[in-house]
Amino acid sequence: MKMVFIILAFSSAVAAQSKSPASDALREMLGVGEKNMVAAFEEMPADKYGYKPTAQQMTFGHLAKHISELNNFFCARAGDVPQPKTEQLKGTEGKEKLVAAVKASFEFCHTALAKADDSKMGESITWFDDRPRSRVWAFLGLASSWADHGAMAAMYLRLNGLVPPID
Repeated sequence: MKMVFIILAFSSAVAAQSKSPASDALREMLGVGEKNMVAAFEEMPADKYGYKPTAQQMTFGHLAKHISELNNFFCARAGDVPQPKTEQLKGTEGKEKLVAAVKASFEFCHTALAKADDSKMGESITWFDDRPRSRVWAFLGLASSWADHGAMAAMYLRLNGLVPPID
């Protein structure tokens, strides 16, 4: 129990010293989200990329496309860098191409979020609906997107009898 208090005290001291604790936390979350989602997309067999649990839900392949697009959009806005120009995917491409797109989007996030800092959170960005929002929308959007889409990928795997590779 004493070790837990020492670790918590150390974590609090490090966080207190940071000038960008939210950006630092987002960068840490990036590593976990990337590891879990890339592993999930690698785990699903190629012939299951057209799978969707119900008629109203997206296919697993479309989920990969969706994640790569959102990562590029949100990370560009959070990091105040230009969004990368990428091939427009449909979500029906093969597993190899969709996994590569997911990986590339996370690689871009590492680059973009390296430049993120909390002092810019109040700055105005353009959102999906072309309305101005504060940059913090991108930070919160990323965190919720990784949680939501990671859970979706895990559910799709479970529904296909596979164990999600989640940390």
